[in-house]
Amino acid sequence: VSVWKPIYDRFNIHIDFAHQTFYWDSKSSSKAHVCCVIIGFSCGPNKNRRKLFSEKDTKLVDNINFYLKAAPNVFIEQRKKPICSGLPEMHLGSKPNDGGNLIIEEYEYEDFIQRAPQTKKYVRRLVGAKEFLNNKTRYCLWLPDALPSELSNCSLVMERIKKVQELRLSKKSENIRRLAYQPARFLDLRQPKVDYLLIPETSSENRTYIPMAFMSKDVISTNAGILMHGATFYQFGILTSSVHMAWMRAVCGRLKNDYRYSSGIVYNNFPWCNPTEEQKAQIEKTAQEILDARALYPDWSLANLYDETKMPIELRKAHQRNDQAVIAAYGFKKDITEPEIVAELMKMYLELTKPKK
Repeated sequence: VSVWKPIYDRFNIHIDFAHQTFYWDSKSSSKAHVCCVIIGFSCGPNKNRRKLFSEKDTKLVDNINFYLKAAPNVFIEQRKKPICSGLPEMHLGSKPNDGGNLIIEEYEYEDFIQRAPQTKKYVRRLVGAKEFLNNKTRYCLWLPDALPSELSNCSLVMERIKKVQELRLSKKSENIRRLAYQPARFLDLRQPKVDYLLIPETSSENRTYIPMAFMSKDVISTNAGILMHGATFYQFGILTSSVHMAWMRAVCGRLKNDYRYSSGIVYNNFPWCNPTEEQKAQIEKTAQEILDARALYPDWSLANLYDETKMPIELRKAHQRNDQAVIAAYGFKKDITEPEIVAELMKMYLELTKPKK
């Protein structure tokens, strides 16, 4: 979009036909994972309907926007706060930038605590996207509130802190070098003081829903996760719904073709509905049902639960009920398709961003 907007503003171009994202194929035994689109555009007037191709079908549509959707022309740019009022802010988790020296792997934990039992109160569970999705256990030394006297009396911790300082002093970035003199802390401290909703920044394109979950404030999230402080069941229900997932797929960044969720583009620009109290209560109910369905499979990771070939039927049905509750709250028709959801949300976005008279 950052490429298209200045061209559109200057030349008033429009897309005449487009093929949505597809993988480049070849006969090579070592195929490159390259995603492609094909776009035909012009500046001259075009009153004809436009052809929109996908791997599934070809459609004649009234307009193709620069997200290659049959929807109004919109340009969704970074936004610092949610476009709709009354919502919690989202941001990345805390960035260690420690060379692994503040991190304690699962296999190290018992030995570490035995050798330095006085530090146990400063050892917290640590989750990034991989740990979150795959149920992997890691820990970290979380020392913002640690007493200097306790740290200085523990050679095991001081060795690690010294290595963090040496690493940061070796960096070219002035910001990192400056924090070499606070080596006992993560580079960026963004840990919530309340429980939070965690969304992995990167998630597989093969999932219908990005897995997200409520986390205790005592669990430290790295910057591979995006955090929503004090999220409610209602907010969880909206964000995990097919409506929000359709918006996410349309506007998010990509790594290869995997989803790159972001607060600035995806969440902050997302148009929220205005439900009745009854509709809100129904979404809260179906959100809880999703969590209850997950709880039936305590040994399954989120990666397994949200694998399209493995998703338990109870979880799929809970999500479908939640989808319908959210669709009803938006006033959409029951059998609305994902492209139609995107088109409606983009209309709502245009209304929200329309200059006030």
